[in-house]
Amino acid sequence: MMRFVLAGLTVVAVAAGATGQSSPPTFSKDVLPILQKNCQTCHRPGQVAPMSLVTYKDARPWAKAIKAAVTVRKMPPWFADPQYGHFTNDRSLKQSEIDTLVQWADSGAAEGDPQDAPPPVQWSTGGWGIQPEVVLDMPPHEVPAKGVLEWELIALPAPFKTDTWVTSMEILPGEPSVVHHICFSFEKHKPTTVYNRYEWVQVPRDETGNPTPGNSGFGELPGMIIATRDVGSTEVKLTHGHPTLRQGLDFCYVPGGGYDDYRVWNSGKLVPAGSDIVVSIHYTTNGKEVVDRTKIGFTVAKTPPAKQFIVQGAGEDTPVIAPTSASTRAVFASAYDPKFAIPPNEANYLAPPMDITFLKNVEIVRLRPHAHVRGKSAQYKLTYPDEREEVVLNVPHYDFNWQLAYGTSLKVPKGTRMRFEFRYDNSVNNKYNPDPNRWVYQGFQSWEEMMAPNLGFLVDRDADVGGLMSVSN
Repeated sequence: MMRFVLAGLTVVAVAAGATGQSSPPTFSKDVLPILQKNCQTCHRPGQVAPMSLVTYKDARPWAKAIKAAVTVRKMPPWFADPQYGHFTNDRSLKQSEIDTLVQWADSGAAEGDPQDAPPPVQWSTGGWGIQPEVVLDMPPHEVPAKGVLEWELIALPAPFKTDTWVTSMEILPGEPSVVHHICFSFEKHKPTTVYNRYEWVQVPRDETGNPTPGNSGFGELPGMIIATRDVGSTEVKLTHGHPTLRQGLDFCYVPGGGYDDYRVWNSGKLVPAGSDIVVSIHYTTNGKEVVDRTKIGFTVAKTPPAKQFIVQGAGEDTPVIAPTSASTRAVFASAYDPKFAIPPNEANYLAPPMDITFLKNVEIVRLRPHAHVRGKSAQYKLTYPDEREEVVLNVPHYDFNWQLAYGTSLKVPKGTRMRFEFRYDNSVNNKYNPDPNRWVYQGFQSWEEMMAPNLGFLVDRDADVGGLMSVSN
């Protein structure tokens, strides 16, 4: 009996020692600082999480759920393999923080002395992650209860009257449950550009939603049908030809994604006066008619920053990517490969890899792998000019619902090669798989697939960013 008691005391001592606590942790003193730092970004009113964790009253009913989520590292969402790379925005919990949350739940989830609590975080209002200085209201968009909606483009005048350095960007969707993505880029205005008109490729589809072979809307093929609809109208006009709007990827809202804040790098994006914003929007119906009222928010610099932030494929007049393929296609689809084909019931399909060669010295500061619901894993590997290899990001368990951007700082010399690989699970073991019995090709819909590395770079403010890298697949 004495040995049993001593063993029990030993276990208690180890558990307490793991968190540095001589007594059970309390919410006010020990738990709240962890929640403020790692959880409240999402777990507060108006954000995506299903419950608030701002106050003790909010958090107390969820103590056991918090323990369960952090023990298996389900929360906070962070999917980078810790064996590879270094990430400036790593939001995973330290083991000591996990131990504190577990011990708090196991010891009764006490509040403690409210005087021990840190001051509340002063979050932005209105659901924003960063309080914007300039807001652009997108036209209201009706989303039907069912049906297939193609990827639509719309041009709007940018809300800046003079040359402006934008220092943060954020998209606040009105109805996140139906938003597959919303992306935009700043483009030089053309006299032919029509504002407030939706434009999309009318992709031929069968009764299951599958496109006819080779006609996914990625490439510009002969005989394409272009659909247009004016804002506020239900009349759809069809013509043969090619899209009139083209777009890069200055910023995207995707499930689980957040805002871009370039101020952490003393950086920004220059928007010349008279620019347009070309927005691509893609809705997925969910059985309920809704009207989406999305807003785009910006902060701006009072003086030009030292660096400019650029993304893969951003800007028609600054060709960051020089595709080796001769076909013309939307920049977002630059990873398109006709060999991409996932067989039915294939649990570990390795897509044809994408190879990138850097033609100038660059600093990579962001990696954001993108696929759809069959995405399984992603890996970025650098091969330096001396043939040394380095895996800089490995995501063994990709999650479409949490498309995270991984902040880093990689000084990459000219001549370095990057190989981007994605694996896919088209089996019954994938709980998000809508149909494991069909062949899956690249396309815009969630039940089709994509494969995009989405790289972000820093360059000097006045640097020439043309011909930064070449892509082959």
